[in-house]
Amino acid sequence: MGHRLSKIYTRTGDDGTTGLGDGRRVPKDDERVEACGTIDELNSVLGVVLAAASLPQGIALCLTSVQHELFDLGGELCIPGHRLIGSEHVARLERMLERLNDSLPPLEEFILPSGGPATAACHVARAVSRRAERRVWRLARREQVNPEAAKYLNRLSDLLFVIARVLVRHERGAEVPWRRTRDEPSAGPA
Repeated sequence: MGHRLSKIYTRTGDDGTTGLGDGRRVPKDDERVEACGTIDELNSVLGVVLAAASLPQGIALCLTSVQHELFDLGGELCIPGHRLIGSEHVARLERMLERLNDSLPPLEEFILPSGGPATAACHVARAVSRRAERRVWRLARREQVNPEAAKYLNRLSDLLFVIARVLVRHERGAEVPWRRTRDEPSAGPA
């Protein structure tokens, strides 16, 4: 592979448009660009999770594989009609999800997104994954989109929730159960 990005700026986007993989120029706030951008944001947040010190090796390998697949998914969305994510990718996430979830105690109530640095970043990644899924569904209402793309993001958000539960234990933290505000006594004036 040659030098694909020898020049970082091109000035072609200064008019508020950007190029898709098929050569078309579209507005930077186009639904397809929004979906691609949210996938990129998700990949970046996973990089923050991976930057945490001493992640369990299996989690690090899983998230690195997901980063590669998210790059593929972004490429797929950038080229209308192109497909790189298939049912086998969704099935792999499901297997990982089941394996990790089997080692956890059952949830009896909602938990707050908290914990150590890796856990908290994983919760952010989960929320961004849900937004990416919404962006893909919005695009799918207007244009043809690979249905496996939305399924992949749906499973990924579930997997990231389970990984956050694993990581809170790895970081020697505790899950914080949600309590309805009205169930808490008022702290009163400080």
